[in-house]
Amino acid sequence: MKFESQMVAKPYFIFALTLFTGQILFGLILGLQYVSGDFLTTYIPFNVARMVHTNLLLVWLLFGFMGASYYLVPEESDTELYSPWLARVTFWVFAAAGVATVLGYLLVPYAKLAELTYNHLLPTMGREFLEQPTITKIGIVLVCLSYVFNIGMTILKGRKTVINMVLITGLIGLAVFFLFSFYNPENLVLDKYFWWWVVHLWVEGVWELILGAILAFVLIKVTGVDREVVEKWLYVIIALALISGLIGMGHHYFWIGPGEYWLWLGSIFSALEPVPFFMMVMFAFKMVGERRFEHQNQVAIKWALGTSVMAFLGAGVWGFIHTLAPVNYYTHGSQITAAHGHLAFFGAYAMIVLTIISYAMPILRGRPHGNSLSAQRLESFAFWMMCVSMIGITLALTVAGAWQVALQRLPEAGEALNFMATQDKIAPMFWLREAFGLIFFLGLVAYLSSFFVGSKEAVTLEQPQLAKPTAV
Repeated sequence: MKFESQMVAKPYFIFALTLFTGQILFGLILGLQYVSGDFLTTYIPFNVARMVHTNLLLVWLLFGFMGASYYLVPEESDTELYSPWLARVTFWVFAAAGVATVLGYLLVPYAKLAELTYNHLLPTMGREFLEQPTITKIGIVLVCLSYVFNIGMTILKGRKTVINMVLITGLIGLAVFFLFSFYNPENLVLDKYFWWWVVHLWVEGVWELILGAILAFVLIKVTGVDREVVEKWLYVIIALALISGLIGMGHHYFWIGPGEYWLWLGSIFSALEPVPFFMMVMFAFKMVGERRFEHQNQVAIKWALGTSVMAFLGAGVWGFIHTLAPVNYYTHGSQITAAHGHLAFFGAYAMIVLTIISYAMPILRGRPHGNSLSAQRLESFAFWMMCVSMIGITLALTVAGAWQVALQRLPEAGEALNFMATQDKIAPMFWLREAFGLIFFLGLVAYLSSFFVGSKEAVTLEQPQLAKPTAV
């Protein structure tokens, strides 16, 4: 660890993994409720479990991004964090707000929660992914402002690198576009039009800048490749991601009421969205292939390469599968959408957070060249369990979605099954998804356990071994 203030990242990483575990547990509950509707519904209704599952996803990823920023920015800027104290206060405020909100979902009826939090003064609740009480949203804004301020001031007083600039651009975008969560017009078309400015422009816009910056940082550290080479790749990837992502938002405007020109704009630019993710795969493998030394934290390299591949599959390939308007006419809102969402979120964002944790956490715990070999073997096993099971979940949902379209949407009206009859028919795929979900959870347990394995083994302090660059 180069700077003492980097230690503030540690509680962010720990809490992120805690919330990640909670998200997966609620996902398993939801999976069972799909096939056994009475499972725990007296205590955790489906709508509540879904709110908790999706909100935990967003919050733990934000904690992961914050921890990543607080770790890498001091090193990139070659200076201590502007205010470690502010970072610690921000952590406790955000953690308390997050826990209180989840407990509110679980313990208080949603309508009552809206009343208790004075939602009527500034109505923002009741929208998918943005179910948080208004007071919580205000808290998120304050946390984001202090976070961006802290990172920005650190960059201003230190070295300015491309990685820092891309990261702070993404963070500013994250904060700005969240403000549209406060805009809640009565007109449903207008509501959905701007609702996507939060939901899409986060995950298919500014979050991709954060992803690119973190991945570039880790690859520089574990390969020793010249920074100039990494930065050139980063510029191209980010430019393509922004161009395709910003206008590609039109694929969400197909059927909600805006002009027909979105059918063309959304289709064309969405079809380009796999390109930056494919370039990310080429970038990651090229950097590792041209590495200047063999870094001892091999599992961090595996996470970095896995992130690029799984992000390309989830956000790129599975996004393209149903993004063209003539196809989306039949697949919109089907289980194919769920398949894309699961693999894209895991591959692009969950895995990049796990990548930086895999690289940085051993250093924060006094192991500058990674965990012990036994810990890395267990973590590698966890990597494959989670990746393979997530692909299994995605394939199960893809088959379910195609089956759903064939039964419910393609036949003539008199021959098509209704929604519930269709769900009964595709139930075997939901059981398969639940089985793969259990395997994923076991992989997560193995990942968490790896931090405690081999803790008494001697950690080598030798310099990484030089490696001859090889072409990929």
